[in-house]
Amino acid sequence: MKDKVKDKVEGGRTYRDAIQFLYKLRWFGAKLGLRNTLRLAEMAGNPHQRLRFIHVAGTNGKGSTCAMLESIYRAAGLRVGLFTSPHLVSFSERIQVNREPIPDAEVVRLLRKLRPWLKRFPTSEHPTFFEVVTVMGLMYFEEQKCDLVIWETGLGGRLDATNIVTPLASIITNIHYDHQKWLGKTLESIATEKAGIIKPGVSVITATDAPEALRVIKRTARQKHAPMIVVSGGRKRLEQEETEKTEKKTLFPLFTPVKNLSLWGKHQQLNAAVAVATVRALESKLPVGATAIRTGLSSVHWPGRLQLVLKPKGQKILLDGAHNIAGAKVLRVALRSVVSGPWSVVSSQQSVVSSQWSVVSSQWSGLGRQVPRVTLILGVLEDKDWAGMCKILAPLAKRILLVTVQSERSAAPEKLAGACRRANPRAEVLACPSLRAALADAATDPFVVITGSLYLVGEAMELLGISAAKATDERGLNEWQAGQQQTPNAKHLHKHQTPDAKQQRNSKQQISNRVRRSFQ
Repeated sequence: MKDKVKDKVEGGRTYRDAIQFLYKLRWFGAKLGLRNTLRLAEMAGNPHQRLRFIHVAGTNGKGSTCAMLESIYRAAGLRVGLFTSPHLVSFSERIQVNREPIPDAEVVRLLRKLRPWLKRFPTSEHPTFFEVVTVMGLMYFEEQKCDLVIWETGLGGRLDATNIVTPLASIITNIHYDHQKWLGKTLESIATEKAGIIKPGVSVITATDAPEALRVIKRTARQKHAPMIVVSGGRKRLEQEETEKTEKKTLFPLFTPVKNLSLWGKHQQLNAAVAVATVRALESKLPVGATAIRTGLSSVHWPGRLQLVLKPKGQKILLDGAHNIAGAKVLRVALRSVVSGPWSVVSSQQSVVSSQWSVVSSQWSGLGRQVPRVTLILGVLEDKDWAGMCKILAPLAKRILLVTVQSERSAAPEKLAGACRRANPRAEVLACPSLRAALADAATDPFVVITGSLYLVGEAMELLGISAAKATDERGLNEWQAGQQQTPNAKHLHKHQTPDAKQQRNSKQQISNRVRRSFQ
């Protein structure tokens, strides 16, 4: 009866139907390019032309920086839209207004509105999942009369669907190795793709420190006559240089740690510095007082990033979405400086199953004078540098439990086990059949770290009761392959199966017809 009530929405279509439709859009993979998004947005009346954006790209720290900006501007009294990806548990995390996720009924309504427009596209150019969701977000933010939208890229920047907007400011948090298959194998090529969000005359803010990547960003900013601000996390410096064809300057502000930041870690301090530099750069267009900045940074919440869960009997579980080499290094630094805190800790307001967890403060003093014995639960995607991540993280642990990420792209636990044994021969290393089994195995261990993938962190949040489980698994919507077809499996969405030979012989027209019929 409860499910029937939950599924009942206007127009006789259900949220379950909408999620199934979004799963089927994975047949169209991921296409890099703006044409589809521009055309679909035009059909929707070009809502992006009536909104203001801060566009955020970068390898790591995009989501945290977006969350900080949203919190600051909301504290200043603005109505703020937030568009991020991937989601941890619920699809609705991707589209939020004043940190309220888009309601299920609105997802259904907007998809029904989009459906007729999708039929106008040739089969070979059918919009992808991300293109559809991008335009859905634009429509919702306009309807909600947002004063500002914090707008995160999906992949890269230059050809990302989000790049149809002209923002008030562009942010490139940093440049590291990730997604080389699509963005290129060098830092210069990755920087070129991410610098593609820079628009003529629009300020760009970055904390990129890799010299070869920074040169690319500076060159692009110079070509676009875009004022550039570089936040340096290294030695203190203050430099100015005039560009060749404009009087606008490149500024390198002094890096000053932010007090009372609710997100812990040196890397979050740098992300906060980028957010503050952006707010100051936009002062003439969006005035924000010092009180709003302090309030925003002290109250920002961003789950799954150095998030600590305290169990009633004292066990501590740290969730962190580190999923590449740079992220693993940040986690290693965080674990080695664990006494300094504060951590992002699950509180009674954040926990869905509050009876399971002790009530703790959102500012926690740390884990004691010594780094505790660590049990590492690790799951990584095959297309990441999992061997490098194991080399960085395995030496920190006494016990290492390897698990499969719920993804078609998951690296086999046995592979991870071999790499971890080589990196830390003294550790107990076990391959587990599932995250649930690993948690059971580690139930009496004092300090557990779950990391390697945001997908894995999302699963952990459900299993630990931090986030309410959905009637249908929505985490699988994060799964995609650029230029390849994906198999929708909405009946049992926890299983990510590959197409059999017969499915692979289906033409794109047959696939398109199935998708279109499913939501008619």
